[in-house]
Amino acid sequence: MVRVDDVAIHGYGGYIPVYRIRAVEIAKVWGTDERELPVEEKTVAGPDEDAATMSVEAARYALRRAGINPKQIGAIHVGSESKPYAVKPTGTIVAEAIGAGPKVSASDLEFACKAGTEALQFVAGLVSSGRIEYGLAIGADTAQGRPGDALEYTAASGAAAFVVGRMDERAVAAMEAWTSYVTDTPDFWRRAHERYPSHTARFTGQPAYFRHIIGAVKQLLDEDGYSLDDVDYVVFHQPNVKFPLAAAKALKIPLEKLKTGLVSGFLGNTYAACSLLGLVRVLDHAKPGERILLASYGSGAGSDAYIFRVLDGIEEKRDKAPRLDALIERKRYVSYATYARFRGKINMG
Repeated sequence: MVRVDDVAIHGYGGYIPVYRIRAVEIAKVWGTDERELPVEEKTVAGPDEDAATMSVEAARYALRRAGINPKQIGAIHVGSESKPYAVKPTGTIVAEAIGAGPKVSASDLEFACKAGTEALQFVAGLVSSGRIEYGLAIGADTAQGRPGDALEYTAASGAAAFVVGRMDERAVAAMEAWTSYVTDTPDFWRRAHERYPSHTARFTGQPAYFRHIIGAVKQLLDEDGYSLDDVDYVVFHQPNVKFPLAAAKALKIPLEKLKTGLVSGFLGNTYAACSLLGLVRVLDHAKPGERILLASYGSGAGSDAYIFRVLDGIEEKRDKAPRLDALIERKRYVSYATYARFRGKINMG
């Protein structure tokens, strides 16, 4: 576990597309029993949206809350498994769009759905070492599932961004501690040149998701004397609604602490943005002095767990950008045919 003494979030932002598809709409096409659907609906990126454009939108909201000049950003790390280019960084696109470059370090990170929390670690390390004044950590994905596959019901689109800097009176949340827990567990993968990912179906629960989420949380709590009584909100990675609830039950975490950050029911699994969008929603509601436990999950497999403490700066900055609930309510439903066209699922050749 890593104890963090002087690093804080200064601004945060979430972005989700306006388009949605109901899970029952997908079920009608593939004949799935509606009682077995893992989510109610999910976000769908529009034909002009990708991980880069969504990263830019989330970053702009985060900068608005941080209230800093983009030129003060010294590093931009973007975590994604659906970046628009195989060989061209998304980080440079974001830097140019928000006016942060050219004196900035930029890179793309991969670790399935925990690539966003991995970016947060990298940026926090650069701030803590004194190499940069502020850094921008982003998780963004326009994830896809093979037509008819279980992933098609949940694989969604969204982005979350965080401006990280040294602790001061303007910060919105202190990063108190983090840890990582990883093993070589191939529950979900995609080889080069393959369009859709493969997975081991029910085996993605144990020993994948639950082993790593629970392992990371216990490691974080045990190694520095935290207890669940010290935590007011809990955010887990949300591949569906059931998994985070089951993990909370295994850890004896009251549902009340989990429900604010549980957004997968109406967003779907936004992959690298998923747990971070849960954190965004919690920051939209939390009060100064309250603590947040965050645990991401990435197939392959691993989990990053964090403890954040909300600071007084949240009260002034929270409403300087749209809250996630407002973006959730701003939606337009599409048919399966439109969804398939938007996401390039129709092969014309």
